[in-house]
Amino acid sequence: MLGAPALRLCAAPQADTSGNEKLADDLFIIRVPGEAAVVAQTSSNGVLLVDGGSAAGSDAILKAVAALPNGSAKIHTLFNTHWHPEQTGSNEKLGMAGTTIIAQENTRLWLGQNITWPWNGRKFKKLPKIAQPNKTFYDKGTLDSGIRYGYIPDAAHTDGDLYVFFPQQNVLAVGDAAYGQGWPVVDYWTGGWIGGIAGGLQRILSIANKDTKIVPAVGPVLGYADITAQADMYGMIYDRLSQMLNKGRGPTEAVEAKPAKEYEAKMGNPDEFIRRAFESLWAYLSPDA
Repeated sequence: MLGAPALRLCAAPQADTSGNEKLADDLFIIRVPGEAAVVAQTSSNGVLLVDGGSAAGSDAILKAVAALPNGSAKIHTLFNTHWHPEQTGSNEKLGMAGTTIIAQENTRLWLGQNITWPWNGRKFKKLPKIAQPNKTFYDKGTLDSGIRYGYIPDAAHTDGDLYVFFPQQNVLAVGDAAYGQGWPVVDYWTGGWIGGIAGGLQRILSIANKDTKIVPAVGPVLGYADITAQADMYGMIYDRLSQMLNKGRGPTEAVEAKPAKEYEAKMGNPDEFIRRAFESLWAYLSPDA
């Protein structure tokens, strides 16, 4: 659990024998070791997925989905919460099978080009056309089943983050717009930034209620109090880094100032996160950016 100490307001989800977590009779979290969480809703009409894991983990994830009640039916819908390969690794397989792949328009644009992260040189190849989202939106939408989805425009993780809300089950899937453990990746190269992390968490709070189960891509299911604690923590870090930027400080000085010192015991070493978070301010707050 992230942030300052907070009460867990939602009941712990039930784990089945495969290690998956049952959120409701028709709603599950697929947990494959080393993979981001995948949310699966099953029905007599087929299966809906929120994220599809990595390409390497796709077979194991789809096998786990097929083992669910009604899980062997056709996967009719796949949401990409953002463009990262940990979320989009099943796109090609499911795209070839005729699945509707839904994403915010910015995610589709990122998946259509090659990307290189400047801080570590990691390269990402664009996806083939069949693997790119085939249904995009700008603001929000609703499926015939009543499931609601929408854009998180604050740019918490990337500039294409989305949420998927299951109102009957009161479950909100948010991808990497919230983290259940560890410090988040600040992908400023594709729009994410520390101010967006704080703002995105506030937006999640505006969508959720006190009893909502909030499913991040990494870590355990979170409650409203957990997200509130995260919003306070990242808001404080954002304020501290902004003040240092305004004083002409740089990323190394930001790391040395230890702006997350009171959270290190719970969260781990924040140096990499602080460096990327500070660099993310250049795009949003620097007057000459």
